[in-house]
Amino acid sequence: MTGADPGAQRNSDAAGAQPAASHVTGPPGGVVPPERVIDTRIVYRGHYLEYRVLTIERPDGTRSQRDIVGHPGAVAIVALDPDDQILFVRQFRLAAGEALLELPAGTLDVDPDSGATENPDAAAARELEEETGFRAGRIERLGEFWTAPGFATELMTLYLATDLRPAEDHDRLGADEDELLELERLSVDDALAAVDSGAIRDAKSIVGILRLARLRGGPAGGG
Repeated sequence: MTGADPGAQRNSDAAGAQPAASHVTGPPGGVVPPERVIDTRIVYRGHYLEYRVLTIERPDGTRSQRDIVGHPGAVAIVALDPDDQILFVRQFRLAAGEALLELPAGTLDVDPDSGATENPDAAAARELEEETGFRAGRIERLGEFWTAPGFATELMTLYLATDLRPAEDHDRLGADEDELLELERLSVDDALAAVDSGAIRDAKSIVGILRLARLRGGPAGGG
């Protein structure tokens, strides 16, 4: 998907541009030239999302529009308990219309005064404790990925957390007020089976489970 809005082709045609199909094939060597943003219109600012309509210009001079959701970024954590089980949280997702089983995860905080975005390493430790009640003696970064690059700027950083211990009640970070979470555990094999069966359908969780399996030389690693 290109992320173009439904009227982009009509706008290009009206301006005398070539049909979009003429831009499908990239230049030799697989290097795709970037699109240049020539205008940005902020449509709406929410609690932490920003909705933008960008006017872009391609290298050949043709123009189009892109609907973009600005997102500060997020983290997801593959947390392994002493029994080698993965911690999950089950929560209702309104957009999906159902409760989903997911890895602990969350959005990077943004300072309202300075506009500074939270460091992902700090966010991973915070989200793990808020959503599961555990702290990690060791947490390592596994990589990062774009969650929906066709229309959103959300870059998610994935972590592996081990050596878990419960946070003390007197200073534990709790879940957000609008979150109702149920903690569940699955073995790595059961988590992989849940991905295969469709019981786990959350994208970041699928990425995390398969990444862990690859680290261990399992099915996701291709042998």
